Amino acid sequence: MRNYSKITLSVLLIASAAFTSCSKDDDPEVKASIYARLGGTTMVADPDNSGQMIEQGRLSFRKVVNSTVGLIVADVQSDASGNLGAHFAPVLAEVGADNTTNLAILVDNLTDFFSYNTGGTNAVNMYTGLNMIDAHDPAKNPRMGTKSSNADYTKFVGYVGAAANANGVASNTELYTDIVAVLESLRTPIVQK
Repeated sequence: MRNYSKITLSVLLIASAAFTSCSKDDDPEVKASIYARLGGTTMVADPDNSGQMIEQGRLSFRKVVNSTVGLIVADVQSDASGNLGAHFAPVLAEVGADNTTNLAILVDNLTDFFSYNTGGTNAVNMYTGLNMIDAHDPAKNPRMGTKSSNADYTKFVGYVGAAANANGVASNTELYTDIVAVLESLRTPIVQK
């Protein structure tokens, strides 16, 4: 009985050592997170805040979010039918009155949300905003003008894709496909009409 226990213990220790010595880097099947592929935790100069540093992954997401907001604003200003202006009417009205506070909060929340949920787990990326259902319900979020339809969300995903392209993520890449997959995974809680 004693020999059996020693053998079992030896096998367990060897197996444990083998499993703990393997890491993501050793496994070619494990893909790096989206956040890591966008630059990860590498610290770089923040182009919007002189003298400050920012994680490259977070900066990449912030650039895409800012570009997406720019595309939405341009769409709203074009007065095209089917634009997303009604959804962002409260925030856009504030911006029109030279109050950019809630726009800055929206951009920061979106940056936090995408950074954290794609692998940016450092404290700077923690998302503390509303859940996706409440965030997109005007009754629970005064920054949302109306509920989204599938067509609205498809248009939004297109804007994010165009913003990703404008910031160096080509459409024909696995990274782009993975970003779109994250957006599509959010369709059900966001589309509420």
